[in-house]
Amino acid sequence: MFNNLKLDRPIAFIDVETTGLKPYSDRIVELSIFKVYPDGKQEYKNHRMNPGVPIPTEATAIHGIKDADVANEPAFSQYARGIKDFIDGCDLSGFNVIGFDLPFIEAEFARAKVEFTRQGRFLVDTQIIYHQRDPRDLAAAYRKYCGKELENAHSAEHDAKASAEILNGQLETHLDLPRSVPELCGICYQSRGNSVDAEGKFIWVDGEAVCTFGKKTKGIKLKDLAAQDPGFLRWIIGADFSNEVRDLAKRALAGDFPKLR
Repeated sequence: MFNNLKLDRPIAFIDVETTGLKPYSDRIVELSIFKVYPDGKQEYKNHRMNPGVPIPTEATAIHGIKDADVANEPAFSQYARGIKDFIDGCDLSGFNVIGFDLPFIEAEFARAKVEFTRQGRFLVDTQIIYHQRDPRDLAAAYRKYCGKELENAHSAEHDAKASAEILNGQLETHLDLPRSVPELCGICYQSRGNSVDAEGKFIWVDGEAVCTFGKKTKGIKLKDLAAQDPGFLRWIIGADFSNEVRDLAKRALAGDFPKLR
C-alpha cells in the first residue's frame, strides 16, 4: 500500500465510532486499528464494545450500531491492555485522529486505568492534510484520492483502512508533501498556529500561554489564572476537556507553566 511513504517504525490507522462527540462523557462503541509495518506487513484489529451507557438514536443514525448490537460485548476496559500493546511503538494516523479518535481513546484508557500517552509518537491526520487543500469529508477525500466510492462509511473497519488508502493517495497526488512520518506530523501541527494545545483553549501571546474562552477568563495569562483564579483551573480538571488541556491546568496549579520552544 505504501509505495509513497517511508516508514521507520509501524504506523497505526485508527477509527472509532462513539455514542456522541464528547470524549469525557461519551463512549466508544467500535474501534478499528489497521497497522502497517516498515516491511509492508499488515495487521488489523476490530472490536465492538459495550459503552455502558445508552447509544443515542442520533449516533445510531450515523454509524448504525444499536444498544442491542453491543449488549453482550465486553467493555473497553477488557480490551484496553491488548489495544495498548498492539499500538505500542507505533506512530498514529487517521481521518480526524488528532481532534476526535485519539481524545476518545485517551479518555477510555484513563477510565480503564491503563497508562497511555501520545508523547513520543508522530501523529499524521489525513483530514488536516485534506482540509488544507480541499475542505470536505472522508467520503469526498476517498473519492478524490482513491478514485472510488467509500462503502459502509462510518463503519470503523472501513474508515480505518480508507484513511490508510487516502494517505497513500495524498502522497501520490501532492508531490510537494514530504515522504516521512515525522515531516507529515509537522504539517498536521502547522494548523495549530499559535495554539498551546490541540483544541486551542490556550494560545501563545508574547511567549505566554493565554486562555481563549470564558467571559471572565478569556485573554488572561495562564500564570495569572493560577495565581488569581485557581478555581477556574480546578473546574477545567474536572470538566469535559482533553487530557492535554486538563494537564495544562494541573501543571499550572503546581506552578509548572508551558514554555514556547
